[in-house]
Amino acid sequence: MRKSKPKKRIILPDPKFNDTTVTQFVNNMMYDGKKSIAFRIFYDAMERVAEKAEKDGKPVLEYFKKALENITPSVEVKSRRVGGATFQVPTEIRPTRKVSIGMKHLILFARKRSGKSMAEKLSAEIVAAYNLEGAAFKKKEDMHKMAEANRAFAHFRF
Repeated sequence: MRKSKPKKRIILPDPKFNDTTVTQFVNNMMYDGKKSIAFRIFYDAMERVAEKAEKDGKPVLEYFKKALENITPSVEVKSRRVGGATFQVPTEIRPTRKVSIGMKHLILFARKRSGKSMAEKLSAEIVAAYNLEGAAFKKKEDMHKMAEANRAFAHFRF
């Protein structure tokens, strides 16, 4: 599309928590259109997280959102070619993309984790993200370090 921006699709809230963020997360986690399986995995993971959330005295959804917030990057580097050389230019990320990147990292590193079921791995990654540790949090830190290191090329922003 050259001229017009595509319309934003409306995401319906999930049945249990009545939250659109959860639906977006489940949509990212889903394989082959198997949404019911993705929802089951997510809700099982949230039940596992609920035990830890009760110790902190927080609702499960708030626990999940805080974990997601902890791994959401605010800057990223983009390659920009200037006069034969390629520079890694740090750029701000727009809010919708921030959340989307955070979710994708959480799912990716949960899948890479060792464990029996996906629900078990996802709950472990959510708890780790909440406690400012784990692979997804490290990925965010690395993105920020890379942007900081290449701050000198910020004037090449496009």
